[in-house]
Amino acid sequence: MERPIPYARHKTRVVNIGTLPMGGDYPIRVQSMTNTNTLDTMATVDQIIRMADAGCEYARISTPGIREAENLRNIKKILLTRGYKIPLIADVHFNPKVAEVAASIVEKVRINPGNYTRLASQPDASSDLQDDAFGEMVAGQLKPLIKICRDHGTVLRIGSNHGSLSQRILARYGDTPEGMVESVMEYLRIFESIGFTDLVVALKASNPKVMIRANRMLVKAMERSGMNYPLHLGVTEAGWGESGRIKSAVGIGSLLADGIGDTIRVSLTEDPELEIPVAYDILQAAGARISQTEYISCPSCARTLFNIQETVVKIREHTRHLKGLKIAVMGCIVNGPGEMADADYGYVGAGKGKVILYKKQEAVKKDIDEAIAVEELIRLIREQGDWIDP
Repeated sequence: MERPIPYARHKTRVVNIGTLPMGGDYPIRVQSMTNTNTLDTMATVDQIIRMADAGCEYARISTPGIREAENLRNIKKILLTRGYKIPLIADVHFNPKVAEVAASIVEKVRINPGNYTRLASQPDASSDLQDDAFGEMVAGQLKPLIKICRDHGTVLRIGSNHGSLSQRILARYGDTPEGMVESVMEYLRIFESIGFTDLVVALKASNPKVMIRANRMLVKAMERSGMNYPLHLGVTEAGWGESGRIKSAVGIGSLLADGIGDTIRVSLTEDPELEIPVAYDILQAAGARISQTEYISCPSCARTLFNIQETVVKIREHTRHLKGLKIAVMGCIVNGPGEMADADYGYVGAGKGKVILYKKQEAVKKDIDEAIAVEELIRLIREQGDWIDP
């Protein structure tokens, strides 16, 4: 059961990354990145399989050199023989030749304007170049890569990080969200001047506030320029454990709530397959992509006359396979019916040992004995045609 997105999603163009399109009305895609040595073929393959089995839709692979780029072919071949067609993304910095090799093998290549071309690391000459001259020089360096991408249907991601802006951008804007935006926009203008538009853009920072502001500014800048490229969201170096999850939820979730974002990566200092459930939880909470049952439940108070924690656990055990349904468990009728207004079904305490069951905002079963109320809720879901067998 696929629910409509309850907010206006920022409309972007569609790019085809292998057989899995991104942007437009397609679901917001979930991706992660390997942390193995890319020259260790089997370790990388095994990790990508764990990522894919967890629900990862694109697998990014660090590609620092020519040997790693060439080994992408072996990694892809083994994945295909094992039945995994997950699109692969090469993560490239500094070396255009590495990107060119990778682009002939994988479905997408990420480059960073801050360190991709030789001009980026020249603190004086590059910052003094006029925009037209800089654009012509970069375009000349990009043309071989673009030809390979056209020949192989490869998508490019222009990914700018707060901590890796070029000397040219730093000299003009400093280490600011404005600089991050211009770093990407400058490259978008260059790519469009060549006529290449199979692009995805990303602005990342370890500070969620910087990341949020930069992405909001980028969307407005693209709109002013008549551009609508898909956006990749992520709080880079978010950290470990609960703090990394919360930081990612703040940054990614805020933008998703604005309708911004076409693919997300949660960057945790953990095994990459552990990032995937967090990503889907963030998408679910933002109402951006529904992949599981959603539950609304109150913290309870003195008016709650049943064990709400045990009840929520029991209801989840029986209904967590009902993707797309929203079920509320509320302690009492004082605030319960109002607070669960957008739920599909409600379980509301009505007094000691008694429960009222709701379909939407209508109380359809009253004075149900608490001992059988969960079973009656399941019966109600069946009667309404929303039940599927696990």
